[in-house]
Amino acid sequence: MLEILIVEDDPDVREILAFNIDNAGYATIAVSSAEEGLDRLSSKTSLILLDVMLPGMSGYQFAQKIRNELRNNTPIIFLTAKSEEKDLLAGFNAGGDDYISKPFSINVLLARLKAVLKRYDATAPTQDKVYQYNDLVVDVVQKTVLLHGKSIELSRKEFDILTLLCANPGTYFSRTTIIAELWKDAPYVLDRTVDVHIARIRAKLGDCRDFIKNRIGFGYYIEKA
Repeated sequence: MLEILIVEDDPDVREILAFNIDNAGYATIAVSSAEEGLDRLSSKTSLILLDVMLPGMSGYQFAQKIRNELRNNTPIIFLTAKSEEKDLLAGFNAGGDDYISKPFSINVLLARLKAVLKRYDATAPTQDKVYQYNDLVVDVVQKTVLLHGKSIELSRKEFDILTLLCANPGTYFSRTTIIAELWKDAPYVLDRTVDVHIARIRAKLGDCRDFIKNRIGFGYYIEKA
């Protein structure tokens, strides 16, 4: 049974979420703060439903901590009353996989939760896959990226974008295509979100940032080796 960690400070919303998600066939752990969420996060956690406005550590800070410090790629769905473009980008920049605005329909939330879990399951390889482009090595099974023999830490979405490009050298991917491939069933993802993720990948690639190219009017690509 997949385990969902709910981090929500409103007791009524927390209870409603836990009740409905339990009834949908998942196991839930519901906590009221990011600090408690960190304590209850484990290798069994399959997905995190994370409120943005929390007492103490915010949802964005929680996400950044587990992504950047703990190197944890558990999928995150943000729950928030904020829905402006800057708020959406802040969520995705923090490592979120989806963003649901309050108030929300339980049925829609369950559908989005299922879609995110399905995407992660669909990207799990059934056989060894290693893509190499010059000194860049992407191991799909181990979820690792090596550059000049040294490990590069990417968020899950950054890893998925890089894998998509490396698996299809010479193929152009527009922002719309990348969103369709990697953010299925997430209707609020903006073109700018793709640019932000690409910029972060390039920054982490350092002197090899030009591996990822962009042709205006066509999209992002990696040249054939």
